[in-house]
Amino acid sequence: MSGGEPEPRCYYVGVDVGTGSVRAALVDQRGALLAFADQPIDKWEPQFNHHEQSSENIWAACCVVTKKVVQGIDRSQIRGLGFDATCSLVVLDKQFRPLPVNHEGDFHRNIIMWLDHRAISQVQKINETKHRVLQYVGGMMSVEMQAPKLLWLKENLRETCWDKAGHFFDLPDFLSWKATGVTARSLCSLVCKWTYSAEKGWDDSFWKMIGLEDFVADNYSKIGNEVLSPGASLGSGLTPEAARELGLPVGTAVAASLIDAHAGGLGVIGADVAGHGLICEGQPVTSRLAVICGTSSCHMGISKDPIFVPGVWGPYFSAMVPGFWLNEGGQSITGKLIDHVVQGHAAFPELQAKATTRCQSVYAYLNSHLDLIKKAQPVGFLTVDLHVWPDFHGNRSPLADLTLKGMITGLTLSQDLDDLAILYLATVQAIAFGTRFIIEAMEAAGHSISALFLCGGLSKNPLFVQMHADITGMPVVLSQEVESVLVGAAILGACASGDFASVQGPEHSLVSQTTRVSGQLRTVIRQSICNVSPRNRLWADQCSALTSP
Repeated sequence: MSGGEPEPRCYYVGVDVGTGSVRAALVDQRGALLAFADQPIDKWEPQFNHHEQSSENIWAACCVVTKKVVQGIDRSQIRGLGFDATCSLVVLDKQFRPLPVNHEGDFHRNIIMWLDHRAISQVQKINETKHRVLQYVGGMMSVEMQAPKLLWLKENLRETCWDKAGHFFDLPDFLSWKATGVTARSLCSLVCKWTYSAEKGWDDSFWKMIGLEDFVADNYSKIGNEVLSPGASLGSGLTPEAARELGLPVGTAVAASLIDAHAGGLGVIGADVAGHGLICEGQPVTSRLAVICGTSSCHMGISKDPIFVPGVWGPYFSAMVPGFWLNEGGQSITGKLIDHVVQGHAAFPELQAKATTRCQSVYAYLNSHLDLIKKAQPVGFLTVDLHVWPDFHGNRSPLADLTLKGMITGLTLSQDLDDLAILYLATVQAIAFGTRFIIEAMEAAGHSISALFLCGGLSKNPLFVQMHADITGMPVVLSQEVESVLVGAAILGACASGDFASVQGPEHSLVSQTTRVSGQLRTVIRQSICNVSPRNRLWADQCSALTSP
């Protein structure tokens, strides 16, 4: 600006809908997270393996957290809004009203959650077709994807739901529609969970073969016949109604969305690690594996050419990073598994009481307790006689077997706090071994991975991080800004605003100008933790990467 005046500050809002809460962040043009808010959301489990939510409840929570993070901000400086969410299925009628996804007929519960496993027989039927689209999901479709859930609705709730349905949304796309009134879908959601091809579009023969020819007949209007890349601007931005509810200006740019794990991957996979002495320094971004670990863990690796990994989802073209193919490994309910094991132990009440006395979380207390009882040996050796098989909710990758169950071997009659701590350690180790199993499958198929980039709630647990470093033998890189998923969502809004110009091609944007992580990097290598000096980097490269052709 003339006269030496400082440039006006610009802000972007990222909204992340997780399994149990909605979170929002206010981020500035440098990538600094300035405000944060969260709000719990409702969940129902009417019967085993049925998990449901309410789109009205989730939208209301989005409005609460967004209003909180923009308090005291000049609203005219808020330039963009981005959403990410779990890949849950939202069902609305032709007038966009909720429809029940349950036998009880409760229309308020109109979301089948991502972790819902009701469609077991339907996914088996789909996999028996051996249709060509299955090669892009590791050879076997997951019960957590949308096609089996849709088929379940048709076969079980024909009159109360299926026949009345006008719109089936992935939850991230529902949020962008709610904000703008635009029904266009994100390429990310459709490619990763709906069998859409970025290059060829929908495959009519697949939907006809599995008994969902309804979608072909109406030109896919119910599930999406307009597809946009993540970060693309939707319509005229926020509608007056949505703007009022969110506390943002009418017309604020709203971006085509991302699945939550993909937002996290976008936020960390291109981190600048120059000068930290890491093995991955100077290597291409394709040598990195982003691990987004929360209620579940997702393992995101990208490649210039398609790599088909048995039991690992993908390859998906441009689903996370424009111009790159994505493979997505995963472990269902890792965070929930740790909670389940710890909270179900006889010593849990004692643990709660002692952690409360110390003003610690139960996991911080368990970590310190393990340090006390390990004596002279490394903490990992406490589990020499105790082993956990972690597939309590089936195996997503690389075995792709939803029928697998969990197992604990080496149990004794002990039920004290030491026993609980060691069982907790064994569970964390089992999850880390699962990550190693996925890495080995990806490398056997052609990936070359040298470092892990972690984000998500479990990455805040030092023991979880350390076990991943020890068991994989790879450095684990963390950013000081732990809310990488929210930063990824805000990047979408910044892209939609037009404030960040596109660059020439994905190779230039992600290799020559890597995505930066602002703030301090912390690396964990085997048994040592090294703190490195702060590095401030421009955030624009992340935004530009999304808009590259």
